[in-house]
Amino acid sequence: MQHPAVPDLAHTAARPVHWLATAAALAAVVAGSAFLQPGPATAAQTGPQTHTRAAAGAPAPAPAPDPAAVEFPLDCGPVKPAVKKKAAGDLDGDGRSETVAVVHCRAGSGTPPDGIYVITRAGTGKPRVVATLVDPKDRRNVSDFAVRDGAITATLLGYSSLDVPRCCPDQKDAAKWQWQDGAFVRTTPAGARSV
Repeated sequence: MQHPAVPDLAHTAARPVHWLATAAALAAVVAGSAFLQPGPATAAQTGPQTHTRAAAGAPAPAPAPDPAAVEFPLDCGPVKPAVKKKAAGDLDGDGRSETVAVVHCRAGSGTPPDGIYVITRAGTGKPRVVATLVDPKDRRNVSDFAVRDGAITATLLGYSSLDVPRCCPDQKDAAKWQWQDGAFVRTTPAGARSV
């Protein structure tokens, strides 16, 4: 028989009185913490003063147009188009945000082609599509979509022929659009490659 290196300790066999004492001590700590709360925060911003539009008396900019309120130039038959992705930004430098939406027809199976649409709102009017950057008739799918610094970027996946299965696009193009001279001009970003 092997003897333990540490003799039996009295606290390893707790009795009900020990549990009551522990519960009472814990209740006292919880009750004490309810009464001892920290004071209100008094942090102040230091450094140069910044003014928001509201503080300066200017109206806040209107929110970006909602793609759910738009009729897209897309014939989906009896089903409604689905907005796959959306992003907002001031694309034409007028101080108002436009919305760019990646949209396709809902499909029970397969990968329906996407369209990329730019949505704007004139004043307080209803949002409307003002540009089609990618038409679903081009049979492209959109990935890596973003709106940054007044530019729209996307990776366009496509098919070299009708023999290529719809599951496996064999073409990949990087695209970038920017507003120039009253229209969206497509360029290929630096370092873009095709598969």
